[in-house]
Amino acid sequence: MIERLSKKDSKLVMAHMYVAICCLILGGLAGLLQTFVRSGLLQLPKSISYYQILTVHGIVLALVLTTFFIIGFQYSAVAKTAGNLSPLQRKLGWIGFWVMVIGTAMAATMVLLNKATVLYTFYAPLKAHVIFYVGMALVVVGSWISVSGQILKYAEFKKKNPGKKSPLLSYMVTINDVMWIVCSLGVASTVLFQLIPWSLGLVERVDVSLSRTLFWYFGHALVYFWLLPAYMCWYVIVPKIIGAKAFSDNLARMSFMLFLFFSIPVGIHHQLVEPGIDDIWKYFQVILTFMVVVPSFMTAFSLFATFENYGRSLGYKGLFGWFKSLPWNDARFVLPFLGMLAFIPGGAGGLVNASAQMNGLIHNTIWVTGHFHLTVASAVILTFFGMMYWLIPHCTGRKLTKFTNKLAIIQGYTWAIGMTVMSGAMHYIGLVKGAPRRSAFSTYGGSKQAAEWVPYQILQAVGGTILFISIILVVMVFIHLVFLSPKGDEEYPVAEALDQDAPVIKFAENWRFLIIVTVLLILIAYTFPIGQMFTDPPPGAKGMGEGKLW
Repeated sequence: MIERLSKKDSKLVMAHMYVAICCLILGGLAGLLQTFVRSGLLQLPKSISYYQILTVHGIVLALVLTTFFIIGFQYSAVAKTAGNLSPLQRKLGWIGFWVMVIGTAMAATMVLLNKATVLYTFYAPLKAHVIFYVGMALVVVGSWISVSGQILKYAEFKKKNPGKKSPLLSYMVTINDVMWIVCSLGVASTVLFQLIPWSLGLVERVDVSLSRTLFWYFGHALVYFWLLPAYMCWYVIVPKIIGAKAFSDNLARMSFMLFLFFSIPVGIHHQLVEPGIDDIWKYFQVILTFMVVVPSFMTAFSLFATFENYGRSLGYKGLFGWFKSLPWNDARFVLPFLGMLAFIPGGAGGLVNASAQMNGLIHNTIWVTGHFHLTVASAVILTFFGMMYWLIPHCTGRKLTKFTNKLAIIQGYTWAIGMTVMSGAMHYIGLVKGAPRRSAFSTYGGSKQAAEWVPYQILQAVGGTILFISIILVVMVFIHLVFLSPKGDEEYPVAEALDQDAPVIKFAENWRFLIIVTVLLILIAYTFPIGQMFTDPPPGAKGMGEGKLW
C-alpha cells in the first residue's frame, strides 16, 4: 500500500499549488500579450502600457509562481522523507503562506493600477508606490517563515537520529532554504532601507549602484533557488519513476554543497557593463560564476549514468541503446527529461552571459530574455509541471489516468515546441540583429532597423501562442487531477541510491563548515565593491554635496 502524506500536510501543499496555477494563468496571459505587442500585431489600450504587462509577467511568473510552488513541494519533500510535520512546523507553513498571499495581493494591485511599473527587477531608478515595496517585502518575509518550518523538520530528524545519514531530499531542501535566506537578505535590504524610504519621500535620492548590486546579490542565487528543486526531481524522483536507483547519494550532496558555496557571490557578473565597480571584482565574480559549472556537470553525469545503468541492466547494448529503455509514455518522466534537454543550450547561453567579453555583445539584447526562457521557463518549469502530475494526485487521493497522462505529455511537447520557436527567435534577433530587451516594438516604429526585426518578432508571437495553448492544457490537467480523476493512490516517487548504505561525506552535513565557507566567500566577493559605494562618490557626482544617496 502506498503511504500518503497526512491530510493536514497535503492541504498545506495544495494551498501553494492553487496559488501557483492562478499565477500561471495571469502571468501567461501577460506574456502572450507582450509577444503580440512587440510584433506589432496588437496595440494596447492607452490605459495599459507594455511595461505594465511586462512587470506582471516577470513578477508573477518568475517570483511569485516559483516561490509558492517550491515552498509547497519542499514541504511535501520533508514530510515524505523526514516524517509528518509537527503542529509548529505546519503552523509556520500556514503563517508564511498567508503572509506571502497578502504581500502578493498588495504588490499585484499596485502593478495592475499602473503604480508599480518597475519591471521584474524593480530596482532604482524606477520608482513604485510604497504599497508595492511593502508587498514584496512581505513575500520575502513570508518565505522566511515558511522555510524555517522545513529547516526545523530537518533539524528534528537529525536530533532524533544522531549519527544517522539524513534523507537526501530533506538535506537538499535545507541547502536550498539556507541559500534562499542568505541571498534574499540582499533584496530585503534594498527594499527596506532604500526603496521604501525613497517611495515615502523620506529621502530625496538613492544610490542606484548599491540598489542594483543588492538586487543581483539576490538575483543570481534566485536562479538556483528555482533550479535546485528541479535538480531534486532529477536526482531523486526521476530514477524512481523509471524504476532505477539514483547513481550516487554522496555525489548529489556534494553537488548541492557546491551550489550553496558558489550561487550567491556571483551577482556582479550581471553588472559587467556598469561603472562604479572595479574590474578586478567583476572578473573575480566571473571566476566564481564559472565554478557553478562544476556541480552542473556533476548533475549531468549523475543523471545520464543513472539512465545508462538502468538501460544496461535491462539488456540494452550499444552506445545509446539504453535510451530506448526510458519510459517515453510517462508524463512524470517525459516533462522533466525535456527540461533536462532545455538546460543544455540554456547552460551554454549562461556561459556566454557570464563571460566578460561576450557579455558586452549581448548584454542589453533580447538574447538574454531568450536565455532566461530556456532556463527558468523551460528547464525549471517543465520539470515543475512533471512534478505536479504526481504530486497533486498524491495529495488529493486521485489517480493519474491514461487520459490525463496523455494530455500531460501533449502539454509538455507543446511547451517545448513553443519555447523552441520563441526563444530561438529571441536568441537570433538579439545576437545577429541587436534587438533590445525590455522594449516594446512600437518604441522603434518606422525605423529601418525595426523593420528587420518584424519576422522574428512575429515568430515570437507564434511561439507565445503555442505556449499559451500549453498553459490551457496545464490548467485542464490540473483541474482533472484535483476534481475529476478517479479516487486512488498515486505514488510519491523517492529513489534509493546505489551508495545508499555508504557513510555520508562528513563535511557535507557539517553545517558550521557550510555556513562559514558560504559567508567567507560572500565577504570576499562583496565587501570591497559595496564598501566603495559608501566611500567613493558615483561617477559625475562631484559638486553635488556631501550626501552619499544619489
